[in-house]
Amino acid sequence: MGKSPFIELVRNELRTRRYSLRTEKVYLQWIKGFIIFNDKKHPKDMRNHEIERFLNNLAVNRQISAATQNQALCAIIFLYRYIINRDISNLGYSFTKREKIMPTVLTHVEATTIISHLHSTHWLIASILYGCGLRINEALQLRIKDLNLADNTLFIFRGKGRKDRYTLLPKSLNCAIEDQI
Repeated sequence: MGKSPFIELVRNELRTRRYSLRTEKVYLQWIKGFIIFNDKKHPKDMRNHEIERFLNNLAVNRQISAATQNQALCAIIFLYRYIINRDISNLGYSFTKREKIMPTVLTHVEATTIISHLHSTHWLIASILYGCGLRINEALQLRIKDLNLADNTLFIFRGKGRKDRYTLLPKSLNCAIEDQI
């Protein structure tokens, strides 16, 4: 079965604009789903009410999350902005706000109690995580060259949002880090 020339056109535009492969895959899924939902009608022949009907179906009938609704909307916006070259800004549909859920956070006493029950390498890892405010993935990516014991700083390479940043390294960990290295 051959590939659709239209879908290949969308794929090439996504790659030209250097979207990630994951985004490419997801956008293509949503665009195919949008076309199939509208009886395989070409997107250039569809109007705003067909877009709104598709998005409302996702929210009401399929009951997908706010983040997934926004993902579908972004895929359709991409399709119309870069492939169809049509403005859909007057769409009767907007980005869905995600429900904010407050994370469970340990108190200082709870965190230090847990860390005090750890030993050796585990104690050092937990102390760096807590003392520097790192995320697990950031800690897993740490390299020796990211540590600056003289300035008590730690370089985080491509942390959340693929952004680089510096954070403070507690002086109390210097000896344990030197012993580990």
